[in-house]
Amino acid sequence: MTPTQLCRWYLFSSVQSLQTEAVSMISLAAEQAIAGSGVFRLVLAGGNTPRALYERLRTLKTNWEAWHIYFGDERCLPAADSERNSSMARDAWLDHVPVPQKQVYAIPAEMGAKAAAAAYAVTLKQVGEFDLVLLGLGEDGHTASLFPGNDLGQGVGSPVALPVFDAPKAPAERVSLSAWRLSQAKQVLFLVTGESKREAVMNWRAGAHIPAHAITPRLGVDVLAESILLEG
Repeated sequence: MTPTQLCRWYLFSSVQSLQTEAVSMISLAAEQAIAGSGVFRLVLAGGNTPRALYERLRTLKTNWEAWHIYFGDERCLPAADSERNSSMARDAWLDHVPVPQKQVYAIPAEMGAKAAAAAYAVTLKQVGEFDLVLLGLGEDGHTASLFPGNDLGQGVGSPVALPVFDAPKAPAERVSLSAWRLSQAKQVLFLVTGESKREAVMNWRAGAHIPAHAITPRLGVDVLAESILLEG
């Protein structure tokens, strides 16, 4: 039986106020995780929405040496390509803070989708629950690289990482953590901005089974969204 998604919505009048709250939530999650276990395991979202948020995280007061960074998905491009999520995160944030390089676990998507998915599953084999997963929402309701019409890997025991060969935007070949693995988290935070996401938000709130709806951590998900997406 597929778990039901518990979803809490938080609406903001501006992208800036949304980002401020996101920084606060990330900071608190890190503080609690480090106090509890000495480690903070964070999964990053890609795309355009998180870049400004990552830039703001540069000034966070925290024990960076306790942070372990993972990625929810990646484009199958050369390792240093600027269009890769790992490259964006490094440029905007990670190259500016002292997180140990060995604790930034990029998806080796340059290997190709199938091999990279298998390799990342090995990387995550000894990793339990993530402390925080950051996700976005696409215009078609996708999250990470889990697209409508594809296997989302939602069932218990699904693969940790999925090869994707038919993403609707280039590059078509990608790697994504499965919905099941993304749901193995103490906290999941969606960041949703831009009027182009209005239809996806409406569908989600109406209970449509878009890919974002497949993320079902035991404590539910928190969605930070621009209030304009629910107006009209």
